[in-house]
Amino acid sequence: MSTAPLDTRPRAEARPQTALWRAVLAIVWKDLASEWRSRELLSSMMVFALAVLFIFNFALELDARTRTEVIGGMLWSTFTFAGTLGLNRSMAAEKDRGALDGLLLAPMDRSAIYLGKVLANWLFMLAMAGLVLPLVSMLYNQNLFRLGLLGVIVLGSLGYVAVGTLLAAMAVQARTRDMLLPILLLPLVLPVLIPAVRASMGFLRDLPWADFASSVHLLVTTDIIFLAVGYMLFDAVMAE
Repeated sequence: MSTAPLDTRPRAEARPQTALWRAVLAIVWKDLASEWRSRELLSSMMVFALAVLFIFNFALELDARTRTEVIGGMLWSTFTFAGTLGLNRSMAAEKDRGALDGLLLAPMDRSAIYLGKVLANWLFMLAMAGLVLPLVSMLYNQNLFRLGLLGVIVLGSLGYVAVGTLLAAMAVQARTRDMLLPILLLPLVLPVLIPAVRASMGFLRDLPWADFASSVHLLVTTDIIFLAVGYMLFDAVMAE
């Protein structure tokens, strides 16, 4: 009686998607819990954002019509400067505490680290924006709580943290990381900021959808590209 030979070759087991997302959510929960205990990241972002807002408010003594025309650029300038500080601090804290090495040695896909940090930084950006918008509404006597504008802020913040998290991971190893990240980030994030500003102004001015629909479509496309590139390159960046 003949028997078939046993197949002793190791079988490649596909990593379940549930394990990836569990790791992502664990990283997000870790960052949120750490921020809740220290309240360091969000508070520094808010202080910086408030300083930028007051500088704009007193430096640009404009009439009501001109303020309406520049408020979109002013908002995104504030988000960009405060967000850069937050991105830099989020990765620097992991490096300084020695937690980054632990994350890299953990038995999980390194792309989960990227996705987890992106989601956490995105939540911090949205929290900062939610605190800034009421103040800007009072200073400039504008109703900024419009569904379209809020959607643009959500999309623009996602694209911003998608590329910013990758670059922050690259810059965290350098001694001059505080200077290096803005130099790397600001030119590369222009494909997000330009359509975000144009779409924001379109909603604020109540322009026809056809006049700025291309900016919204470009913003969505840029978000997808930046997320895909960051997801694919993060492992190689951290291996260097």
